[in-house]
Amino acid sequence: MKNSSLGTKILMAVVCLVVLSYFGLQAYRYFNDPISTAVAYRYQVEDSANVTGWVVRNEQVLSDSVDGLLSLSRKEGEKVSKGGEIARVYADQASLDRQTQIDQLSAQIEQLQYAQEASSGSDVSLKLDTQITDGILSLRSNLAADRLDAVDDDAESLRSLVLKRDYTYSDTQDLGTQLTDLQSQLAALRSQAAASIKTVTAPVSGIYSAVVDGYETVLTPDFLTDLTPSKLSGIAADSAVSSGLGKLILGDVWYYAATMPASDAERLSVGDGVTLHFAKGDDREFRMSVKSVSKTENGRVAVVFYSRAYLPELTLLRQQSADIVRNTYSGIRVPEKALCVDESGQTGLYCVVGMVARFKPVTVVYTGENFALVKAASETERALLRAGDEVIITSGTLYDGMVVQ
Repeated sequence: MKNSSLGTKILMAVVCLVVLSYFGLQAYRYFNDPISTAVAYRYQVEDSANVTGWVVRNEQVLSDSVDGLLSLSRKEGEKVSKGGEIARVYADQASLDRQTQIDQLSAQIEQLQYAQEASSGSDVSLKLDTQITDGILSLRSNLAADRLDAVDDDAESLRSLVLKRDYTYSDTQDLGTQLTDLQSQLAALRSQAAASIKTVTAPVSGIYSAVVDGYETVLTPDFLTDLTPSKLSGIAADSAVSSGLGKLILGDVWYYAATMPASDAERLSVGDGVTLHFAKGDDREFRMSVKSVSKTENGRVAVVFYSRAYLPELTLLRQQSADIVRNTYSGIRVPEKALCVDESGQTGLYCVVGMVARFKPVTVVYTGENFALVKAASETERALLRAGDEVIITSGTLYDGMVVQ
């Protein structure tokens, strides 16, 4: 019994030792694995700098020295030709109310005329139904995007379409009677309104904006001559400039002037093309060119960009933050410490292929913080680096064809 008991204890001790040795070896391998890998993937980096600057334009403030009630006829950012109507001035509230009636009658007459002309068409109802559906989708989209100016237009258009659809159920003869009656009412109202309305027209062609902020006479193209950081930071609005009628933005060139660290502007030269993305006002990226770069002043420079892109969405912008994208780099992202140089002097990295390490030559496109963007420097199937390859980051001695698993 004693021998049996001793043998059992010895056997249990051996089993425990084997189990502990196994787990100890696995732990050692886990914490001391000479090979660490990462997956390579496609990536894009923008070389950009964030700045705060001023939108500069050639602008003309419109005189609002008119007596009466002012009603603007143009939308923000709308192009206006010389002599084009900008606003109407009504003698009193009764004249304004009369104009509202005229607009409503004109819209109703247009709807009735459409229904009357389309009464013989079999596909009119189907066409109107499609337009109404599209109008609802557009209205919903603009509401979700907080584009309230577009929502007003969508609502008015949708209201007109619904009324046209309703009129398609009416008898053609009945439509003619309604149309004659409305036209008589409209003629009478127009006759009464003729003497109580004045029209304000554009003195020159340009882009209309209803907002006057006082910088129209300060931030002009002439202001940009010999611009310095201190000159730009010292600007102030002209409190004497105001208008309830708005202004016209003249010409097809606009500017963006900003100060930035001299180190960020080292790679900017006059004539260079850059991409600007404004923080507010528009989701688009604007392609602009460098007009001037000032001398360094306390470690900063003033940079002026210009563009000829039509800017209806930017008419309300003045002081604005923007990202200046100097360049965009695309490639395969790998850990920077995975890069190495082989015995022939070729830059590349080792990837796990099957159970062996394969050297794949690359060209470095961009180096960031602890990573690099590369592209394959070989087109052979064996040495071609692809997105999804398992890149070896750390290891001891490596060579092409070395068994790693």
